[in-house]
Amino acid sequence: MMKAKIPAAGRYVVIALAFFAGAAVDCFAVEAPVSPAEDPVARSIVEKADLVRFPQEGFQVDVVITTAHQGESADARRYRVLSKGNENALVMVTEPASERGQIMLMKGRDLWVFMPNVSQPVRLALSQRLTGQVANGDLARANFSGDYVPRLLRTETIDDEVYQVLELAAVDRSVTYQRVVYWVKQANAWPYKAEFYSLSNRLLKTCKYQNFQTMAGRVRPTRLVMEDALRHGEQSVLDYQSMKLRDLQDKIFTKDYLKKLE
Repeated sequence: MMKAKIPAAGRYVVIALAFFAGAAVDCFAVEAPVSPAEDPVARSIVEKADLVRFPQEGFQVDVVITTAHQGESADARRYRVLSKGNENALVMVTEPASERGQIMLMKGRDLWVFMPNVSQPVRLALSQRLTGQVANGDLARANFSGDYVPRLLRTETIDDEVYQVLELAAVDRSVTYQRVVYWVKQANAWPYKAEFYSLSNRLLKTCKYQNFQTMAGRVRPTRLVMEDALRHGEQSVLDYQSMKLRDLQDKIFTKDYLKKLE
């Protein structure tokens, strides 16, 4: 892999993030867990919830990520995401203007970033921080059914609604999180909440799925609120806007094509 000098404007997507530094140490300090046996009921629940969150077809969506740090003013960043079939995605920075032109390409679980002033794409990890509480994989790859082996733990009643609570075990160390606890509404497969853990079972952050509205032909969560479990008062809000289905050709999702995108 080529070692390139990264400009300051692009470092936030390339360098290892402080938030996940402890988690990264944990991941290499203990043995990987043995994958649990397949649970077909749990698998079906997660697959249905994935389809609620995002279309299986090619689509485009604009995402505004607003991060609040305790005692500081909020920071907002904007991205455009092109995705096809849960395995291919492009994430383009649209704001701030100083970082416009940066593009992340995801193929399967492989992720690269292209920057205008760097001649070759640079390899990234899905678990690296994109901005605030948001990891690269949170935006580029939201494929729970493909990245985790689920099992049904229990059901819970919250505000008179029944939720199925699942544990998702990572298929390998390349995925965004090593363990997820996931609440899905039993009546309609709407995701409700998720807890994200490191390999050493430390809770990193929580996510709540909110503001369900019709986008791209289906009612979906249009707001995700991600809260740091280790630092009180720090959270990132992801607002999804203008989602539409698109016929995206496979050639778009290649490193050679990145330079042709604006």
